[in-house]
Amino acid sequence: MSQLLLDQAQIERARDSARRIARQVFDEMSQFTTTTVERATLRLLGIDGVDEMGVPLPNRVIAHLQEQKILQHGATTALVQAMQDRGWTAQQVAEAVAGGTLTLTRAKDETAARGTAQALAHASCQQIAAQRAQRAAQLKSLGQGRFPWLYLIVATGNIHEDVVQARAAAEQGADIIAVIRSTGQSLLDYVPYGATTEGFGGTYATQENFRLMRAALDQVGAKVGRYIRLTNYCSGLCMPEIAAMGAMERLDVMLNDSMYGIIFRDINMQRTFIDQFFSRMVNAFAGIIINTGEDNYLTTADAYEAAHTVLASQLINEQFAYLSGLKPEQMGLGHAFEIDPGMENGFLWELAHAQLARQVFPQATLKYMPPTKHMTGNIFKGQVQDALFNVASCVTQQNIHLLGMMTEAIHTPFIQDRFLAIQNARYVFSTMKDLHSEIEFKRGGQIEQRAQYVLTQTEQMLAEIERMGLAAAIGKGMFAEISRTPTGGKGLDGVLQKADDYYNPFPQLMLEGASNV
Repeated sequence: MSQLLLDQAQIERARDSARRIARQVFDEMSQFTTTTVERATLRLLGIDGVDEMGVPLPNRVIAHLQEQKILQHGATTALVQAMQDRGWTAQQVAEAVAGGTLTLTRAKDETAARGTAQALAHASCQQIAAQRAQRAAQLKSLGQGRFPWLYLIVATGNIHEDVVQARAAAEQGADIIAVIRSTGQSLLDYVPYGATTEGFGGTYATQENFRLMRAALDQVGAKVGRYIRLTNYCSGLCMPEIAAMGAMERLDVMLNDSMYGIIFRDINMQRTFIDQFFSRMVNAFAGIIINTGEDNYLTTADAYEAAHTVLASQLINEQFAYLSGLKPEQMGLGHAFEIDPGMENGFLWELAHAQLARQVFPQATLKYMPPTKHMTGNIFKGQVQDALFNVASCVTQQNIHLLGMMTEAIHTPFIQDRFLAIQNARYVFSTMKDLHSEIEFKRGGQIEQRAQYVLTQTEQMLAEIERMGLAAAIGKGMFAEISRTPTGGKGLDGVLQKADDYYNPFPQLMLEGASNV
């Protein structure tokens, strides 16, 4: 593969700055937990379902522990104490709490409670490990699509209709099916329950919906002779819970960014930084690939002028991912083909940006996003834009390729629109299969100069962020030209200072487990 001649020392300096930035945030946020981290912990320990009013039982138990003023110690030992006292399961404890017949208290014997909690958490981790092993077995027996994997979205609002469309997409050639979440679900501080049929602009992320789609994709995968990966959105106020549900139901890819919710959904940054660590830890242990959201920066900022903000964010996301136990091959760092098509030599700059990402993150499973910002109702021009995007992806050897749709600016794409998009991509990927190994980038040429310039800007930006701190940088609108503050946004009331004896059994088990796989 042809390589750009880039300043490797500069890449390492930028990476070192990103490492220190991420570590500072991690050290500060490790003193806190959140209501949704504790709810995710309860889900992993076996609590599910809703009360008679439709409120999820994990929410009921955590609200109860807050009322008893003991949540800062962690939800685990109080739950286990009740299980030991009554001889009940975690689910029975939750139902009694919701029914008003049980009051949870601090553990009488902390050591004994922790020992029981450790055993319960180990059993939960074994179940997730079994799902990871099942994925590996299917990949071995069925195989998978070759890179770039074709990533296709379904978003009807009805999980049963999503299944129909997902099956069709897989049979047409898609390798990854992404079920878009219902509009606004990221702002819900609870996870809906059961199979859902009335989403808006997407389908609610629920554990039952995950199970139904996973089963359907396993069936169609066996039919077409390759493993089909499933994606959903692990972001928003319930990030850790959705990660837990995805791990239990064998999702393969999760949209799981460290800053997207802060910037684009106005979710409190403290809440997000804490939740992203726990959710990524679960994803790491489950063998799930995360996708980050840097492509979104280019929908609000200019893709040419702000190219360095994408690389800077990718480097920070990479370091947050390492802290959570994710390996490079699980890092689907995001970027996009979003330069104004009217810009002269725009395709050269797109190649420069894509190749720069490929070389800075050689082991990452990069996710490359199609043109959306400058798509219009001219579907013929849109088809050409998508074809050029496909060429850039092929030449620079991207990994996860989200299919561009010629009707992007008109309506939610139909099945036939997706079929045309798959045909476009497969044609380009086939006819240009080995082009990347037959061409070279001109030394000192415009593409190389552009990539090096973006790298220089990135290093400078990260050095500035390191001096001021990531929170201040977000406050100044350095990413996506949107400003947020540490105490602003939704969900700050769900952040709790940990007590000195705070306990949660999963970080130790999962971080060690992820590193040993």
